[in-house]
Amino acid sequence: MCFCWDPNPAIEMDNTITEDKARYVQGMFGRIAERYDLMNRLMTAGQDRRWRQEVVRRSGLGEDDHILDLGAGTGDLSREAIRQVPGCRATAADFTLEMMKVGKSRTPNTGVTWTMADALSLPFASGTFKSVVSGFLLRNVVDVRLALQEQFRVLKSGGSLVALDTTRPPDNMLRLLIDYYLRDIIPSLGRLITGETGAYAYLTASTQTFLKAEQLAAYIEQAGFHDVGFRRLMFGTVAIHWGRK
Repeated sequence: MCFCWDPNPAIEMDNTITEDKARYVQGMFGRIAERYDLMNRLMTAGQDRRWRQEVVRRSGLGEDDHILDLGAGTGDLSREAIRQVPGCRATAADFTLEMMKVGKSRTPNTGVTWTMADALSLPFASGTFKSVVSGFLLRNVVDVRLALQEQFRVLKSGGSLVALDTTRPPDNMLRLLIDYYLRDIIPSLGRLITGETGAYAYLTASTQTFLKAEQLAAYIEQAGFHDVGFRRLMFGTVAIHWGRK
């Protein structure tokens, strides 16, 4: 099964469609939870660890600061935050219980607080966190603008957003090779490792149809952030975006 999605905000989204996507994404991540981290390592040749390290460094996190790892999955960013800044507090929030169960079972004594949460309606008071970080969250939400507005709301003044996500690859001489890798190699690898061809076909489609890096940067500015920037990675298929409240 391949669930493709057009994130163009100019198109009015039907409530049934958005609910269907949310249920599909939640179920998909639940099915691949046990092998999710392994697939990330394989798909990125281990580079995703360095990217997550950079995300936390760019967050400006300090001792006693509170960081929200949104769409946390198994909590890689939360654990990296505590590794870099042992005195910080980390909250890992996700709407897929199976992913959080896997993360908590692997590292039960890290000091991470785990919370069930919808990225479009966060259960936190305004101005709670010094930093909000995410890894491959935004391409999966049904309303990118609302997700960014919620992150802005729960940040303290002067706090930072840092988001690691896929981005539409640029048109260049490598595009055919990148498309082949995304279209054929990743779903085949996903079937081999997780038994889930459809899940990784969806992830490939969401990469190819998600916003360009420049478009996402514009959305972040429109949500109220300043000092917005981004850096492309992995032949332009991934980018780290940042902004400050």
